[in-house]
Amino acid sequence: MAEVVFRWFADQAGLGDHVVSTSAGTGEWHVGERADSRTVDALNRRGYDGTRHRAKQFSREDFDSNDLVIALDRSHERILSEWARSPADVDKLALLLSFDSRGDGVLDVPDPYYGGPAMFDEVLGMIESASRALFRQLEPALRR
Repeated sequence: MAEVVFRWFADQAGLGDHVVSTSAGTGEWHVGERADSRTVDALNRRGYDGTRHRAKQFSREDFDSNDLVIALDRSHERILSEWARSPADVDKLALLLSFDSRGDGVLDVPDPYYGGPAMFDEVLGMIESASRALFRQLEPALRR
């Protein structure tokens, strides 16, 4: 969800050519698979297209090609921190919800997998709000 939403903000601002946004998990369980149909449905209900997503696993080398590595929860952030090869890699890590001042201190995006459509919609709302805040923070540098 987060990759699709952030990409949408960049494209809407006319900055899609200046942003590379990818999604990668910390596990290999779903590598190569499409997004969960409930994720695609939630995205579609809000006007996003999640059909092109294919799961991949994050690798240590991904630190080299990314300016930021955004985790959706603290458990993923901890794993990514353990995979970091240097303090510079660790400095690239951030939690998505940390960018949203309206988050009431909540830092973990819940996993909607065991919930119904309403849970997917709720999670998408959290991701939209935080992605909007992150994009607004990055936009001035992207426009230079």
